[in-house]
Amino acid sequence: MTLYDTFWYTYPNMKNSCTSCLMPFHKDKGVQEHPDYCSLCYTNGKLCYEGNNLKEFQKICYENMRKGGMNIIFAKLYTHMIKFAPRWKAAKGI
Repeated sequence: MTLYDTFWYTYPNMKNSCTSCLMPFHKDKGVQEHPDYCSLCYTNGKLCYEGNNLKEFQKICYENMRKGGMNIIFAKLYTHMIKFAPRWKAAKGI
């Protein structure tokens, strides 16, 4: 088990967050269809963004956060944090 794995499974808030975008499940206003993903990342039985381009996914998330009225600074911070989500760490092979 890597240091990252230890952090992910022991930090209490991380295991209650989407493994794709890190949104806490308690902030998810939709219907969660999969135990690992929020309703924005996983709908109709599949991931909404099926690609593996982190930068493109971050751009989509940032634009949606801003459209939803999120402050620019928080939107940038949360977008930056996405790269630490298990889905993207696995894609990098870390």
